[in-house]
Amino acid sequence: MGKQDGSERQVTTTPVDDSTATILHVDLDAFFVSVELLDHPEFVHQPVIVGHRSGRSVVTAANYIARRFGINSAMPMALALRKCPSAVVLEPHMSAYKHYSDLVMSIFDDVTPLVERLGIDEAFLDVAGARRLHGSPAVIGEQIRARVFAETGLVCSVGAASTKFIAKLASGLAKPNGLLVVPAEDTLAFLHPLPVKAMWGVGATTEEALVRLGLRTIGDIAATPLPVLQRSLGEASGRKLHELSWARDPRAVTIEREEKSVGHEVTFEHDVTDVAELHSELLRQSHAVAVRLRQAGIVGRRVVLKLRYTDFSTVTRSRTLAESTNVGRRIYDEAVAAFDVLAVNGIRVRLIGVRMEQLSDADSQGLALWDPDEDWRGAELAVDTVTARFGRGTVRPASLFKPTREQ
Repeated sequence: MGKQDGSERQVTTTPVDDSTATILHVDLDAFFVSVELLDHPEFVHQPVIVGHRSGRSVVTAANYIARRFGINSAMPMALALRKCPSAVVLEPHMSAYKHYSDLVMSIFDDVTPLVERLGIDEAFLDVAGARRLHGSPAVIGEQIRARVFAETGLVCSVGAASTKFIAKLASGLAKPNGLLVVPAEDTLAFLHPLPVKAMWGVGATTEEALVRLGLRTIGDIAATPLPVLQRSLGEASGRKLHELSWARDPRAVTIEREEKSVGHEVTFEHDVTDVAELHSELLRQSHAVAVRLRQAGIVGRRVVLKLRYTDFSTVTRSRTLAESTNVGRRIYDEAVAAFDVLAVNGIRVRLIGVRMEQLSDADSQGLALWDPDEDWRGAELAVDTVTARFGRGTVRPASLFKPTREQ
């Protein structure tokens, strides 16, 4: 959303009718960096990167000053330091991030029981039922920001709107350290001037396709007939973007299910160095996880990769999806993307695993509307049907079959 460096910041500075803006999206600003700076206040006004200072490391997080040099998360550390040689590099401390995340989430829980955690540093809150006790949505948003700062020293940005989609857009534009309220009646006026890249699911490839059609703003998408979008982008993606361009988002704030995660892992008898073999194992595990999710009627939003090396050191990497899923191919694509960052020459893997976190009921996610994987979903549901009738292993992805030698 935007440039992610604060240069396009928008905040609410005058009173507005916020009675319809009862969904809040709260996002901690540059969370990992902000936590590290609590112990290193001397670096507050300098470009700061969190990560390991080594040739094969990647950027875990960057503060807003560093982002203005073009540095962003997942960028190779070597490239980041070429962009900004004066950047301060601080080692990550995951236990500290979890500690502060727990403190912040407990503040959210004090406001409303309807808290949907999206990750370690952000959440949706439905405050419709909290207004009598705490005040209007804008007041609640400011109270949350004040409490977070007073109790942790961290700052957060809040978007308030009538839907999750608009609330998340608003919090992104309010960064850093701001509040932006979008009343329901002002939603389209707020949404339509934004660039197409602000839409969920619009990456570089989709943005290029939209620009080729002459569509540069979300308003341009809204004014384009649905059949035109579907011919250019595909039926599912075209429909999704058309609905979002009119701010149609039926999803409610949902509380995480009791199940914390669904996953599979394997410890190899001998260390594996073949990247293709490891990819194949990730594919098998991803489909196994997806089957368990579908059988339970749930979806997950965060894909977590686990690797244990020959020296027994263990690392995990996670990727949070724009939309929850129980499609194996989507899980695999994210797991492989996380793996390939770590798959340096000579990697020796003892254990590999995939799991899904941030689970919720599939029915609550509006999958028919928010489904970029419609074709893969149909294929996997068909496999589920065959499996139920003829047994597990009857149908599998072709890439899981190893060729046999001719006799």
